[in-house]
Amino acid sequence: MSETNIALPSMRVSYEQGSLTEDDLAATWHEQLQLWLDQATNAGLPEPNAMVLATADTEGRPSSRTVLAKGLDERGLVFFTNYTSAKSHDLMATRYASATFPWFAMQRQAHVRGTVEKVGPVETAKYWESRPRGSQMGAWASPQSRVVTGRSTLESALHKIERQFADSERVPVPPHWGGWRIRPEEVEFWQGRRDRMHDRLRFRLGRDGWDLQRVAP
Repeated sequence: MSETNIALPSMRVSYEQGSLTEDDLAATWHEQLQLWLDQATNAGLPEPNAMVLATADTEGRPSSRTVLAKGLDERGLVFFTNYTSAKSHDLMATRYASATFPWFAMQRQAHVRGTVEKVGPVETAKYWESRPRGSQMGAWASPQSRVVTGRSTLESALHKIERQFADSERVPVPPHWGGWRIRPEEVEFWQGRRDRMHDRLRFRLGRDGWDLQRVAP
């Protein structure tokens, strides 16, 4: 079997698709983020609402993983998960997170950083009802982030849940499952530019409200 060494130092792309000025931005961070989400969706990017969520444990050790944003308004950014998962343990311990939307094809990113809170049961139930039944079953069956002996263990757990709710028209929300909301303190919009002179515009929450700042690349 032949091997090909990838020359990482020589891999580069010149970012020339766009620019971002202060006049380009919407009035609020959430309107701007919604605008870029809409543009990524209309451009046909796969899973444009996918974001890299970063958390840290009580000793400051970071973890990151990709989750799907399922809510956005002036209060913050929402995703749903198992409350017994590793990410939820981090969030309950530190109450802080960051998330990055990496829209590589458009040479842009958005970064959100802030405190977190659990989403209320009414909002969680509304989203839960929109999920496919199979996804609902999976949320009941998976002991997220725990070590399992093999794939068969997961399949067995899923079959058990399917039998449990076989005669139920509606699957209830698991008590260990729900939403987290990131309440931003900073939201940065990053647009790649030629010669690595990127545009970085940041909404930052201060004592008197939101400030707009340009950050050097």
